[in-house]
Amino acid sequence: MDPRLQEESQKATGRTRTFVLAADRFIYRLARHWVAVFSLLAAIYVGLPLLAPVLMNAGITGPARAIYTIYSPMCHQMASRSFFLFGEQVAYPRNLAGTALEPIEAYMDDIPVFAGVPKDPEQWAQFVVPAREFVGNEQMGYKMALCERDMAIYGFVLIASLLYLVLRRRFKIRPLPVWAFILIGLGPIALDGFSQLLSQYGVATEYLSFLNTIFPLRESTPFLRTFTGALFGFTLVWTAYPHIDKSMQATADQVERKLRRAGEL
Repeated sequence: MDPRLQEESQKATGRTRTFVLAADRFIYRLARHWVAVFSLLAAIYVGLPLLAPVLMNAGITGPARAIYTIYSPMCHQMASRSFFLFGEQVAYPRNLAGTALEPIEAYMDDIPVFAGVPKDPEQWAQFVVPAREFVGNEQMGYKMALCERDMAIYGFVLIASLLYLVLRRRFKIRPLPVWAFILIGLGPIALDGFSQLLSQYGVATEYLSFLNTIFPLRESTPFLRTFTGALFGFTLVWTAYPHIDKSMQATADQVERKLRRAGEL
């Protein structure tokens, strides 16, 4: 072989080996510490929506609105279904929800984005877009960039992740049975969410009015949104993480053997 070609081949092999070893080391570390990585990602994901109202209250509106925009495709962000910070109340549900909190309808006349929007809950379709656009004011405070249910879901994913991170060091954790996840985690959130949605489609769409014979018009409360979201997020982790852990452990063991053979461990 031409000496120059041989030298190029050796360089390529050396670069390839370096890349493969670097990739293996990354995969090994990820497989060993995946729960911490997932927990960090969950903390970032749920932390930014909390940061948005803090920034708005501090007058740093540009970054705050950027957060609202980034999270908008992931959540409806309706003001009547979101938690608020720095205002008179922690939430402003619609009057239909029947809570002890002052309903958002009591504030709508003084909010420009709600000008001309009917307060009749049966005309809820006209309420949706303004409710998404309104981020808050000095009196009411500023909403989080995820709704109450989503904040509960991802907040309890984070809590469960951290708990799993601690407990897995001492105990072998078995996954929650799928039937239990469906019954405890998925059932309540589906019942609360879909019964509300279908009841509102029933009054908004004439050919779907039959839905109201099954699902009378209703608006879920902040408590129900939070409770069902928390159940879903917590049980999701306890159902999925043990399976992921088993797969990650097998991956880590396999990559560790490769690294030991290469003299990298």
